[in-house]
Amino acid sequence: MKKCLLLLALIPLIGFSQTKNVISTFRIFAKPEKSLELEKALAAHAQKYHTGDWKWRVFEIQSGPDAGGFHVTEGPTSWTANDTRGNLGAEHTNDWAKNVQPLTTGAGSSGYSVFREDLSTTQLTEFTEKISINHLYPKQGQGHKVEARLKKFKKVWEASGQTIAVYQVHMSGPPQYTVVTRHKNGWKEKETGYLKPMKERWDAIYGEGSYEEWLNTTTSVESSWGEMLILRPELSSK
Repeated sequence: MKKCLLLLALIPLIGFSQTKNVISTFRIFAKPEKSLELEKALAAHAQKYHTGDWKWRVFEIQSGPDAGGFHVTEGPTSWTANDTRGNLGAEHTNDWAKNVQPLTTGAGSSGYSVFREDLSTTQLTEFTEKISINHLYPKQGQGHKVEARLKKFKKVWEASGQTIAVYQVHMSGPPQYTVVTRHKNGWKEKETGYLKPMKERWDAIYGEGSYEEWLNTTTSVESSWGEMLILRPELSSK
């Protein structure tokens, strides 16, 4: 009986420790004429040192201001796991410093993001090879309004069968939400006619004229931009 009570007491703690909704990301760019060397070094590093919870998924950025660079995601894991990760060791650090970093243009961007299941239409680990990312930057103090906006979009995405993963960037520059469209059927999802226009889909859920009304009252986003990326599995962890 005592053992059963102890097990029941531990259940909340076990659940808390297993919340793997955190990913870390970074971007790097090859020096001119060093792209193939960087790919080889990046693949070797990922496949030797980054496994399990620290697995890497390496994307090549196809469009936008960072086109030509590599976007690397690590995880998912938990904040608790990050607490206990510790130093990755001299061998890991030396490999990066000697074999990878010299082939890059220098320090790129890096940060942490938390997966928002309540705003998404897919599970965190239901990945695809082709993705589009929209970066949304809320106005000061308007994050709650952006979340309300995304919750309304979620209903439209679900009705349209779109696979959308939403992340909230955490302590990594300006407040930001990243809306990742996971293209299960590839870029053909972008073809005209593949989906009905957003106005049509929005009005079908919220009523005729609601989309125009919503546009006229939307002031919570300071700026936004988008990009397309393709997974490079040969450069990623195995």
